Amino acid sequence: MSDWYGIKDRPASLLAGNDLAMPETRRDKRTLLAAIESGEVPLAVVDRACRRMLALLEKVQRHRRPETRADFTAHHQLAQQLAGESIVLLKNEDNLLPLTPERSRRIAVLGKPAQEPVIQGSGCATTVPYLLDRPLDEIFDLAGDDFTVTWAVGAPDDERCDEQALAQARAVAQEADVAVIFVSTAVGEDGENGDRHDLNILAVHERLIREVAAVQPNVVVVLANSDAVVMPWLGECKALLETFFAGQGMGRAVAEILFGQRNPCGKLTVTVPNTLEETPAWLNYPGENLRHHYGEGLFVGYRYYDKRRMTPLFPFGFGLSYSRFTYGQAELSASRVGPDETLTVSFTLSNDGDRAGKEIAQLYVSAPDGELIREDRALKAFCKVALAPGESRRVSLQLPIADLACYHPGLSDWVITPGLWQVRIGGSSRDLPLVADVEVATAPRHVPLRDDNSLQQLIQQPEALDRVVALIARKSQLPPAKIRDRLIQLAPDLFCGLLIALTEFLALDIDSDELNRVLAGRE
Repeated sequence: MSDWYGIKDRPASLLAGNDLAMPETRRDKRTLLAAIESGEVPLAVVDRACRRMLALLEKVQRHRRPETRADFTAHHQLAQQLAGESIVLLKNEDNLLPLTPERSRRIAVLGKPAQEPVIQGSGCATTVPYLLDRPLDEIFDLAGDDFTVTWAVGAPDDERCDEQALAQARAVAQEADVAVIFVSTAVGEDGENGDRHDLNILAVHERLIREVAAVQPNVVVVLANSDAVVMPWLGECKALLETFFAGQGMGRAVAEILFGQRNPCGKLTVTVPNTLEETPAWLNYPGENLRHHYGEGLFVGYRYYDKRRMTPLFPFGFGLSYSRFTYGQAELSASRVGPDETLTVSFTLSNDGDRAGKEIAQLYVSAPDGELIREDRALKAFCKVALAPGESRRVSLQLPIADLACYHPGLSDWVITPGLWQVRIGGSSRDLPLVADVEVATAPRHVPLRDDNSLQQLIQQPEALDRVVALIARKSQLPPAKIRDRLIQLAPDLFCGLLIALTEFLALDIDSDELNRVLAGRE
């Protein structure tokens, strides 16, 4: 089956095995009928597609389950739990959160998303939840008699600033001890069939943050968005909760985190850049000549920022807690492993705070130098650990050595670079205090050399180098050791291929066929 409007040539797609084009269009029906009548699409192909579609219908009917009644209340409780486990605390200056009656009795809640929460993107995946937690309602509910909560929309229109509403928001915020502002990106730009126009939140929401921050020093921002956004307004708030699209239970989860009934434990699954211009796709997007070139290769996300030695606004894997966690005593199950083994990495994780909390421990690896360009570090394992105040626990993560493989286009296969790998453990991609080394014992694999490869590439393949040294010694009567030293000396400075290097710089009498046979080990 095709994706919606994914078929450009219905007869060709049917011949290629696509039985069902979605959605049905008059153009597809017309071109397919003409192709059948002309013989371009044989009836046997049409019959095959029909048989397979009928078989699918029969299979669906045969395995249809009896109707059951869904437990929507239980499902909603699960949605609240998932949201609470996922929301990321990105900033908490002066420990503004959690809110307490002693410091923040008067709370101003601002922003339209507090009443109309942004919980999902747009397009075919949009759903209408059976239950929906509105953050404002949940804040009122949990505040009880201990807090005084006031509300102002601040920015009722996503497109234009409402000066009267802004003035009301400023007034409400000025009378409070803390302002909690709900903001989002543009609804409709975070869905399918298009790209975001920028990495900003709504302009009216940024204006709301700045206007409120001018009269209220204690600002909490609650952000809803599909992916990373730039945050030129970050200095205007003391605390920042990143919810992403947290679903129908987001409102309750946010309220519980604000009041400390839940300890935030989510971690970023993206890197948050300082500016749009520092993102990996900046030079290639939106392409040229009606084509978009995906030029990042391996260096997508945190891999790009690590390789460029750039400090993002918030790194991949980052997330704060109301607790404090420390890592210690890393230990590997072996110092040398083979490609079919699994390495166990153990360490001690401690909760040094005064609240129960959960930490997502992350394991990254760094590869030794090899033929392929690799990332500085790559996430290979993680786990979430719940710890009581003052509790320490030994934690173990499993690292299958097969997971270290990288696709080698020259060999058309997955390969594991042999040598000394670094294992790093910590709380984010930029906070990895534990480091240990393990030797990975695999047979080196190289792309077969030819006469147009460089001398430097020859030096990296000892067996091929030995054969070439023997060939030169045989033809020149020079000592092999002297020849090897000369090749190693020349290698960094020669850009030309092996045949030119040997014939022009070493005056060797050899043709292309003979050299290629030697390189391949056939002579």
